[in-house]
Amino acid sequence: MAWDADGEALTGQVMTKAKRKRSKPSSATPAVLMARGLRREYDDLIALAPLDLQVAPGELVALVGANGAGKTTLMAMVAGLLEPSQGTIQICGAPAGSLAARARTSYIPDTPIFYQDLSLGEHLEYVARLHGAPDWQRRASELLEQLGLEQWGDKLPTQFSRGMRQKASIALGFIRPFSLLVADEPFDGLDPSSRGVLVEMLRSASASGAAVIVSTHRTEVADISSRCIALHDGQLVYDGPPDRAVIAGHLPPSADALLAAEVTEPG
Repeated sequence: MAWDADGEALTGQVMTKAKRKRSKPSSATPAVLMARGLRREYDDLIALAPLDLQVAPGELVALVGANGAGKTTLMAMVAGLLEPSQGTIQICGAPAGSLAARARTSYIPDTPIFYQDLSLGEHLEYVARLHGAPDWQRRASELLEQLGLEQWGDKLPTQFSRGMRQKASIALGFIRPFSLLVADEPFDGLDPSSRGVLVEMLRSASASGAAVIVSTHRTEVADISSRCIALHDGQLVYDGPPDRAVIAGHLPPSADALLAAEVTEPG
């Protein structure tokens, strides 16, 4: 079950400006992610219009929209890597970017980042130990096998192909414990077999109770998602059940007026 900002069951809806302004946490299940009045500007450019959002434990959210819609901006703020111009974000009750929030959030960036002089196995050990992952050696071996990297643990990821770097980045995201997984275009660069593996990993994470947010252009993600959120020019234009048409960029016709509307100032 997914909830809107009023704690009500989502039925699939185009988001009006009035609806975006309201936000009350669910009394039944504490949200893992809670954003209120979130806004990000770059000089005169509004990268993300005022946004209220909450994500509950076990939700697997497909975050969709064209390039430049605001997806990466939103995910970077959730991960604590970018300060909002206005508004607040909390992860399990702690401000995004705080040590407490970072301890609960695993982030897979759209461009994999590695240390130049560490092997893949050393990366996994470093991240696992940093976050106190139990039995990390066994988990590292499982991840390498799942992702077809079992022969590459002693190699430098900086020398990997694009697809192998992406799989290594995914392994780093899953080696540590988390309450919230934020994955920015994780399917990019993966072959069909590896995409299937990632689908099962995401499904397993949400089934275990973690909140999962995945930005993607791949329509098949609708089959495993519990909720879909669409951004357009920095505005939230859809929040409801997963929909292949929405993921493909075909927003409901009734969204046209909203897409042309000016941004409402927070207040």
